[in-house]
Amino acid sequence: MGFSQALSGLNAASTNLNVVSNNIANSQTVGFKSSTTQFADVYAGAKVGLGTRVSDVVQNFNSGNLETTDRGLDLAISGSGFFRLEQGGQVVYSRNGQLTLTSDGYLENAQGARLMGADGVIQIPSDGLQASPTDEVAATLNLDAGAEAVTATFDATDPATYSYANTATVYDSLGNAHELSLYFTKTGTNTWEVHAALDGDVSADSQSVSFTSSGVLDAYAPGNFGFTLTNGAADIGFELDLAGTTQFGNDFEVSSLTQNGYTAGSLVGFTVDENGNIVGNYSNEQTQILGQIQLASFRNPEGLQPVGDNVWIETAASGQALVGVAGAGQLGTLESGVVETSNVDLTKELVNLIIAQRNFQANAQSVKTQSDVLEQAVNLGR
Repeated sequence: MGFSQALSGLNAASTNLNVVSNNIANSQTVGFKSSTTQFADVYAGAKVGLGTRVSDVVQNFNSGNLETTDRGLDLAISGSGFFRLEQGGQVVYSRNGQLTLTSDGYLENAQGARLMGADGVIQIPSDGLQASPTDEVAATLNLDAGAEAVTATFDATDPATYSYANTATVYDSLGNAHELSLYFTKTGTNTWEVHAALDGDVSADSQSVSFTSSGVLDAYAPGNFGFTLTNGAADIGFELDLAGTTQFGNDFEVSSLTQNGYTAGSLVGFTVDENGNIVGNYSNEQTQILGQIQLASFRNPEGLQPVGDNVWIETAASGQALVGVAGAGQLGTLESGVVETSNVDLTKELVNLIIAQRNFQANAQSVKTQSDVLEQAVNLGR
């Protein structure tokens, strides 16, 4: 019986050495999770045990440290979620977010597994961003309350027929830029009129603006302006919003002047935000969400089965994947330019290695002792 006890100890110690050695070997593997060997004694109805066995090898899913790489396609999860990847027709899960962009727009890890979103595998489109015509213009300014009222008929070419003017760039449906001029004319006490011209052509539309005795807008509503184009683009029509404009006894001053149109642009890069949105950056200084990364969590992550290449697959023990967007629940947020290092405590594992080695040597010594005792018993029987 003594041989079987010692052999069980050797087998268990050998397994423990393998687990510890694997932890040490993967101390620099991004997203790796260390494991611990659990032992159980063996009895068969007698007071003297039959040795030991490995009852389980348990994975430790505590987060590793986050390490900055300054590489945009290095992603890390700050939380307990997993990346979802498609590999060989199977959905796998990983904590390693080291990705590359393929020539056809897929985000892949080093093993070719492709990152997934809500609608399956994510593919970054290479298409440019179409032009968008201006249909909203917003201006916030102060109109000088001390300005003299103008009685002359408005003429864009005659500064004496208006009180103040400003310009902005707007865009037509083909992405062509046009110069928009806004003219503000004081028509009476606390009342003004706004005219607009596009590339020098004055719109037939105008907007009346009035202020209270406190200098704030009174019963204000945005005005509409339209222009006919002859360059093949659709006619431009936009709403002019002057919300926030004041009439104080200060000089004319523009706080902001914005419009929502833009010319066509090509994709020049993209970033990933903390919610997993893949945000495309275009040459026309516009941005657009191109997709969203989805993360997964498990009721029992220790039940996941490691299959190598930094990925796991779900099992009955882990439960089904609970899928959602980053930042929701316990999934965690995403960080770009960062990787999660292995959670192996190398110092601790080196100590565990010494202990496992001594355990193995002790069991080997037990085998030798049992052999010596048996040999002496055989010699006595001769």
